[in-house]
Amino acid sequence: MSALHPAAAGIPADVEAVEEIMRRGGAGLRERMGQAEAHLEDVTARAGAPLATHATATVVAGGKRLRPLLVLLAAEAAGGVAGDPEREQSLIAAAVAVELVHSATLVHDDVLDAAALRRGRPTVVAAAGREIATATGDLLFSRAFAELARSRSAEAVRFLSDASCALAEGELLQREDAWSASVTPERYLHRCDLKTARLFQAACALGALHGTPAAVEPLGRFGRRIGLAFQLLDDVLDVSGPAERTGKHRGTDLLDGTVTLPLILARERDPEIDLRGVRTTEEAAAVCDRIAATGVLEDARSRGQDLVAEAKRGLPALPLRQREALDLAADVMVERYA
Repeated sequence: MSALHPAAAGIPADVEAVEEIMRRGGAGLRERMGQAEAHLEDVTARAGAPLATHATATVVAGGKRLRPLLVLLAAEAAGGVAGDPEREQSLIAAAVAVELVHSATLVHDDVLDAAALRRGRPTVVAAAGREIATATGDLLFSRAFAELARSRSAEAVRFLSDASCALAEGELLQREDAWSASVTPERYLHRCDLKTARLFQAACALGALHGTPAAVEPLGRFGRRIGLAFQLLDDVLDVSGPAERTGKHRGTDLLDGTVTLPLILARERDPEIDLRGVRTTEEAAAVCDRIAATGVLEDARSRGQDLVAEAKRGLPALPLRQREALDLAADVMVERYA
């Protein structure tokens, strides 16, 4: 059992780890996260009805705010912005922009999947239909770049636009690969890099832009590696569950035809595993049991752990406090399945 996940606490390991990062980051980090949270809600509330209602509900539903947290941690690691109000505002705007892009992708994913729930709450598409949900996602995307424009940094806009294009490409690849029996681990990892890791990379790079320029590349590379680990372990959780841990039924991704690494590895040991006949949550759970029985979940977890270790090794020389905070941020990816 991890030191960040007390057995009696009843708190998910990743939530406990994020709280530990906040504690070690001190009052400054907690204050900036609070500012980012307040500004995030303000940005969506100013959109005007009816989209403001759905956009605000999306961001208020929360999550762990890992991406804006990485923006702030990377800025601190790259030298910080303390004492410069203009750069402080630019940093908060960058953190909000990254979370808005992430929120937009969730809304659009729910439209594509016709998902009923997200984090235990009705999705925008379930509550208001495809047209309103699509417009809500579009609104969140547009607000993200409006926020980032406040920095007047062409490089910052390029980082986020590149990540957004990668997200779209990754989503298209995932749709193309749906229910396929020929997806290789290499193609899967490339898809995850596009769909998830690039936004983590952008988060760290955007934060580092507010400090020493030399820190942008290594901190961006750190974010990309832990983002890949995040997606890989998320796919492990889809198979291992349980629902009260993940907020969704086991095999939800498999039910949608999404080909993940556990499935790819399991098919090598049990070629009879097939998604094409899966139509119900019970059938999806049965496929999860069959995947787990092959013993591949630990192999997939090990790959995620290796990525986290590689990310840590690649960090530049940093003061102890900043190094510990980034190490803990990387550990969140491993702690997710504790």
